[in-house]
Amino acid sequence: MAATRRTLVPVAVTEFLGSARFNSALSLVAVGVGFSTHAIRAVIGWPGLIGALAVVVVLAALSFIAQRKLIEWHGLLPISILLFVGWCAVSIFWSTYQWATLAGVLYQLSFAFLAVYIALVRDAIQIVRVVGDVLRVLLTASLALEVLSGILLDLPIRFLGIQGNIALGGPIQGLFGSRNALSIVALIAFVTFLVELRTRSVRAPLAAVSISLAVLCLLFAHSPVIAAVAVVVGLATLALFALRKVPAHQRPYYQWGLAVLTIAVLVSAWIYRTRVIDLLNARADFQVRYQLWIQIWELIPVEQTVGWGWVGSWPTELYPFTAIQAATGVYHADGLNAYLDVYLQVGIIGLLLFVALLALAFGRSWLLASNKRSVVYAWAPLVLVALLVTSVFESSILVEAGWLLLVICAVKASQGMSWRLRLARHDQS
Repeated sequence: MAATRRTLVPVAVTEFLGSARFNSALSLVAVGVGFSTHAIRAVIGWPGLIGALAVVVVLAALSFIAQRKLIEWHGLLPISILLFVGWCAVSIFWSTYQWATLAGVLYQLSFAFLAVYIALVRDAIQIVRVVGDVLRVLLTASLALEVLSGILLDLPIRFLGIQGNIALGGPIQGLFGSRNALSIVALIAFVTFLVELRTRSVRAPLAAVSISLAVLCLLFAHSPVIAAVAVVVGLATLALFALRKVPAHQRPYYQWGLAVLTIAVLVSAWIYRTRVIDLLNARADFQVRYQLWIQIWELIPVEQTVGWGWVGSWPTELYPFTAIQAATGVYHADGLNAYLDVYLQVGIIGLLLFVALLALAFGRSWLLASNKRSVVYAWAPLVLVALLVTSVFESSILVEAGWLLLVICAVKASQGMSWRLRLARHDQS
């Protein structure tokens, strides 16, 4: 009898950790932690955030173990992710701040591991629902706190970074610390809610309220940077859904035509960048970024090939970040440009690996969305468009929620178009 009881307990625990309900709940918590890092740090500090993240990672590892026989492990991760993360990890050997690099790599790996977990235990529509449910709660809470601060109390909530400007029409920050961070989240939420509506994964009234919520947050945030990103995402959405209506045998020609047009638009935007900045009324924001980028560009040649060492978000007390802060007179938590940030931290090799990761993730997800019948496949490329364009002005794609979404999209796209999986199936046949 005692032996039977000892056997039943592990079986019951294993079944619970591997159950669909546990997968769903843990995915919600993981995405919630990824998007709530600023709020968690503001309330319980870095130790609290690290503790919460560690608990979620351990639970995800136990859930993986419980489902190890059900998961397709062959070609599990895209090689592009492994190479980029691996290069960031080995930068500890030449980093001038090795402990900070070790901490940055572990932090990066934690969110990457959670992203892989979500991508493997949830299908595409379930991932959209998880992200949608989390962002509905966070955006609603953000607006509620802004109303409390700006209208009911007429006082800023300083520890959350809420200035209480909603009565003046904005800008607002919500639970995300800055108007740009709120805008990025709201734009991703808008895409997610739109896909929920088109796939009928939630009821139409809830989808309509959710879309309105995201639009309100975008309008009150007053971010000129994200205004440009929103236009690009809108054009990408129209292009993608137009491509889906093109006959399959003609689609490759339209794809190449769209690629050429996109390059032409990007070149034109660069040539007329001053006029575009004035049109967006973003000269003040751009000036701050430009001064920061100049300082980063001056430090890059010192360690151009391999970089200074990976840290992710910038520490306040370490060189060369202290030199940048001294030169600009403003503390920056990152380089406000993901590509320059990667170039500074892990050199030209890291930048090439990062660009390859982005190109493969976006290319695969775009082709899947163009060719698959279900609208749910449109979520990944549109989210990636938002992240990639935002990366010119922010470094959020490198850490926390941005990095989590990038790895989720990359893994799901690789599952759909992986040469290693096709090779394995060919060998088995």
